[in-house]
Amino acid sequence: MNSLSRRNFIRQAAMAGAGMTLLPSALLSKEKDPAKVRLGFIGVGLRGQGHLELALHRADVEVVAICDIQQRMIDMSKELIAKSGKPMPQIFSDGPYGYKKLLERKDIDAVIIATPWEWHTVMCLDAMNAKKYVGCEVITGMTVEECWELVHTSERTGMPLMMLENVCYRRDVMAVLNMVRQNVFGEVVHLQGGYQHDLRAVKFNNGKDPYGGGVEFGEKAFSEASWRTQHSVLRDGDLYPTHGLGPVAMMIDINRGNRLTELVSYSSKGRGLHDYIVKNAGENHPNAKVGFKLGDIVTTMIKCARGETILLQHDTNLPRPYSLGFRVQGTNGLWMDVNNSIYVEGKSKPHEWDDAQSWLDKYDHPLWKKYGNDASGAGHGGMDWFVINAFIEAVKRKTNTPQDVYDAVTWSAITPLSETSIRLGGETVEIPDFTQGQWMYRKNEFARNDDY
Repeated sequence: MNSLSRRNFIRQAAMAGAGMTLLPSALLSKEKDPAKVRLGFIGVGLRGQGHLELALHRADVEVVAICDIQQRMIDMSKELIAKSGKPMPQIFSDGPYGYKKLLERKDIDAVIIATPWEWHTVMCLDAMNAKKYVGCEVITGMTVEECWELVHTSERTGMPLMMLENVCYRRDVMAVLNMVRQNVFGEVVHLQGGYQHDLRAVKFNNGKDPYGGGVEFGEKAFSEASWRTQHSVLRDGDLYPTHGLGPVAMMIDINRGNRLTELVSYSSKGRGLHDYIVKNAGENHPNAKVGFKLGDIVTTMIKCARGETILLQHDTNLPRPYSLGFRVQGTNGLWMDVNNSIYVEGKSKPHEWDDAQSWLDKYDHPLWKKYGNDASGAGHGGMDWFVINAFIEAVKRKTNTPQDVYDAVTWSAITPLSETSIRLGGETVEIPDFTQGQWMYRKNEFARNDDY
């Protein structure tokens, strides 16, 4: 699994892929299929187990196969399956390419991929070529070239690819989406979001527990620290843009009447990870000698075709409470999640914030009104239930997924493009149009009602 150190993470962002079209509609039926979705899981680490548990609770899903290279994760997954009372699926654990044997099963309709980032593209490609629907964890492509390859393969095979960006389904975010569509904020002018999350106890652990307790990463670590931290060693850019970008992109019709056109990124100095090691293990620990390339705060400004601006921030190496830093601002007012506040001109007291909750309750999205009880207790405040439900429903109905391949690659491409901009000293970088002009004609149907 040391392929990370062998790969070139700062390839020049290339504009490639001529002759692209949208997914062939002839290959996607709009008729509902009442049959169960037969699901395979590629990667059943802690994140994959969360998705697995949700699938096991559904009467319309049959878990046919699971795959992982770590026996500990297989054993934990088998316990979940046994507790559910569902039949034990076929298990594939024979090396990093064992997933290819899983894909050979003709009775699998769809796969959920929850593996380290560097494996996502090849696994998505292999799955689509095997004629499977694909639900993939963030992110789907680590280079612009990989993003183009995902688009071309999805179009050629007719198989949808959905990046499982769960924050698009967060309850307050969906309420604000509803407010945007009802023109509460007027014409939207500026948006902000990000990944502002102290991940030091995720990037380092003691090799036994998944979170904290030590300063190990790589081969001596467990779970995410065994692979994720290496990205902070080798790369400098917005490594996780989609939690912030995905929700606001849906609010301003990105890829559906609007598009991202260019970005510029800057990176601060990096001190947080080194200081964490020293504070917890001393300056003589071998990892205190490691140089981390990732800046502690990476800031990216994006311009859109309709004139909106989007500010993204990646902030995972310093002590701070969790926040995605959302701000949606228009000609009539704005919402900010950091102080849970809203101001609407003519409705709020002049120059005074309203507490957001009464507004969020009033504009609660129909999906949450309908399925809020079903989502209760699911991961990340219930939004994990919604993103998996959306994927499963699309497979059942043989339709495209509500977050599609163009969303997956557009949001993922921010990472390599930000790396390029930073490497070039803050140069403006063009963002590819992965729809090849079709964004001008597509309509935004994401979460328009309480269907899925």
